[in-house]
Amino acid sequence: MKAGIYLDHKPVGVTSFTRVHAFMREVEAAGLTRKQLPVCHGGTLDPFAEGLLLMLAGPATQLMDWLHSAPKTYEAEVVWGVETDTGDGLGQAVHTGDASHLTAPALDAALPPFLGWTDQVPPATSAKKLGGEPAYKKAHRGETVVLPPSRVYLHEARWLAHDLPRTSRLRLVCRGGYYVRALARELGRALGCGAHLSRLHRTSIGPWADPGPTGERVGVHGPAVLPWCPTRAIAGDEVNHLKHGRGIPRGDVRPAPWSPPEGYPDPEGPVLAVQRGRLVALLDDDPETLRVRTHLWAGL
Repeated sequence: MKAGIYLDHKPVGVTSFTRVHAFMREVEAAGLTRKQLPVCHGGTLDPFAEGLLLMLAGPATQLMDWLHSAPKTYEAEVVWGVETDTGDGLGQAVHTGDASHLTAPALDAALPPFLGWTDQVPPATSAKKLGGEPAYKKAHRGETVVLPPSRVYLHEARWLAHDLPRTSRLRLVCRGGYYVRALARELGRALGCGAHLSRLHRTSIGPWADPGPTGERVGVHGPAVLPWCPTRAIAGDEVNHLKHGRGIPRGDVRPAPWSPPEGYPDPEGPVLAVQRGRLVALLDDDPETLRVRTHLWAGL
């Protein structure tokens, strides 16, 4: 058990925090305290959803902001004719409509307006904070929840199959913070029949695939934790300069080993300072000088 990112499968009906707590128990069973190896997840999944959940351990817990913009791929099942208050099958129906007019061409035409940058109102039962408290807690108490729209990015969306007028399967690629439940809600409204999700599966984040319910948890370490970032190998004397707030020459910065899909806004990323295969710092990129943005001296 060591610092890094671990690729975990979250099953349906389990919360992301339940998976984190299970991982924490494994850390403790390995003889480490939570202070020695802190753990968090790298982006929650709704209880009704399944798929890839990133577990961040040790200094990797400082990478949340960099992981947020990585492309995330989902497959979803959309149920036509009913909009629910939660956007999924666990909620109460708030609108019903006739979906008999839906056709594959009409559904294809409905997707393009949602591509690119848009303003999206998150579901009332989302984890978005409202007054310092997750919105879903207020909603579950019966309080009225009105969330402001968030700026989100949808890179790709295409239908995989239809069983009209009942259901359709959708594949999409988006940035972090995107709510597929909200997309289903807005598609149902645009098509005049209502819609919600009955299934959601996060199949990948960046280059990492969901290991699946029978797969083993996979660990990612070193510069591979941010594969879309360039790297710079540094020597011992350069580490000393960086630790004391001094810059080092840009030198031989190597390109990132992995790139997002064509046309996807590149995830903003620092230069990774690598010493003997370990990631020890995130550096601000400059045409001439590199300086520490975030230190990870314990190493990843």
